[in-house]
Amino acid sequence: MTSSPRTLLDLAATVRFDWLERMVERSEELGLFDLHQVEDLLARTMGHHGHAPLRQAIALYRPYSFTRSGLEKRFLELVIAAGLPQPRTNFVAHGFELDCCWPEHRFAVELDVFETHGTRAAFERDRERQEELLLAGIAMTRVTGPRLEREPEQVIERVARLLSERAPRPVSSMPSAV
Repeated sequence: MTSSPRTLLDLAATVRFDWLERMVERSEELGLFDLHQVEDLLARTMGHHGHAPLRQAIALYRPYSFTRSGLEKRFLELVIAAGLPQPRTNFVAHGFELDCCWPEHRFAVELDVFETHGTRAAFERDRERQEELLLAGIAMTRVTGPRLEREPEQVIERVARLLSERAPRPVSSMPSAV
């Protein structure tokens, strides 16, 4: 007997996307859809051919992510289109607000533009902040606006690699988010 999430994943590798969307909807109608179970399965099956289509098909069921800038919105769109787990945006951990964070992976992406960090003091604070987060067990990478515009595929590919190197843990194992 195959679980409903596993059935959706396997079918996602072989059926048209509109059919997959309808299957997800039908599983909800039948009371078989559990977003947490599907996301847990997706966290364990990153290389599966149905991973990206299913991740995209369940985007409607995920809580809305608040973005503060066009850069954050663009990054989030690329992450979802690539089939990566959706990060929490503007997430506060250890007293620091992170642009995009995957708490279960203890990983964050900061989206930078010179105009918002263009002083020496801000430059220094950003480096101290990154060290504090690393000491708390949260790895972080920085992506600049021009780089995301110039080479979006390479940026998302690198984020995917960095994310895959950090095995997911239950969010409760991440030190307290404030």
